[in-house]
Amino acid sequence: MKLLSIAVPCYNSAPYMRNCIDSLLTGGDRVEILIIDDGSTKDNTLAIAREYEEKYPGIVKAIHQENGGHGEAVNTGLKNATGVYFKVVDSDDHLDTELFPQVLDKLEEFVYGPEKIDMLCCNFVYDKQGVEHKKVMAYHTAFPKDTPFTWDQVRFFMLGQYILMHSVIYRTELLKSCGLELPKHTFYVDNIYVYYPLPYVKKIYYMDVNLYRYFIGREDQSVNEQIMIGRIDQQIRVTKLMLGYYDVLKIHPRKLRKYMMSYLNIMMTVSSILAIRSGTEENMKKKQELWDYLKAQNFPLWLKLRTSFLGQGMNMKTKAGLKLTETAYKITQKFYGFN
Repeated sequence: MKLLSIAVPCYNSAPYMRNCIDSLLTGGDRVEILIIDDGSTKDNTLAIAREYEEKYPGIVKAIHQENGGHGEAVNTGLKNATGVYFKVVDSDDHLDTELFPQVLDKLEEFVYGPEKIDMLCCNFVYDKQGVEHKKVMAYHTAFPKDTPFTWDQVRFFMLGQYILMHSVIYRTELLKSCGLELPKHTFYVDNIYVYYPLPYVKKIYYMDVNLYRYFIGREDQSVNEQIMIGRIDQQIRVTKLMLGYYDVLKIHPRKLRKYMMSYLNIMMTVSSILAIRSGTEENMKKKQELWDYLKAQNFPLWLKLRTSFLGQGMNMKTKAGLKLTETAYKITQKFYGFN
């Protein structure tokens, strides 16, 4: 039995995937590394994946699929996962090789000990190129440390502080049983990955360590601001899907409801900010259509988000509104790590 399955979605990733995979190999026999080649066409991604599979049998598995996008690669990884726990690591990112074995030791305690958890969270580092002092997304203000806890025991999330894909390790069976399936050919579905399973998560554990190194710096990266503006339709599509998964105002317990509302708020804000930053009338209409969509689908939620600090900034045209918009932009910049 494997302790942890790690899905590594790859698309034309040859220049940097080795750094990622090598960091995961420090997990040894306790991990399985599922390298999913998502129909790469421009380089030898698949050949590199098969090279690792041959060199590390029983640890690395190379999987080729027709191009379906990042979400479909995660879906494929989950379908093939045999580990008790599951994590996604993007091919241009990596894990801290000294901390990774410590995290595995902790997971092992929950597999063989009396207490079980559904989600383990760690910090991650915004590994932005050219920046000396790297930002860290940490959770010590929100989560109790070094003890299993429930949503009722969560303290508070600061503005701009969210659980992202880089933070989480889920129990594999939870993801499979809750029916998680990410849409094909769509960017920004990692937001669905860290939102949809939350009502099924009952026990959480937080390790205050900077495990994940989130690379930011490539011009073609999906979080490049101009690329995000060009893909605003996909950001809006993901936001609409998330709005429709649950009537979030009926979610219990209260602290989970509050967090999920906050996440929807940042998704509405990101879509709105991209429209505003684009400076085009067409995208401004898309922004308004998104808010109108929410109003028609769930008026009470629309009212709460529309009157929130971020919601006001996205919909005011006064000088005060512009100042709120600037603040909201800084928050979304921290959320996505725009480059």
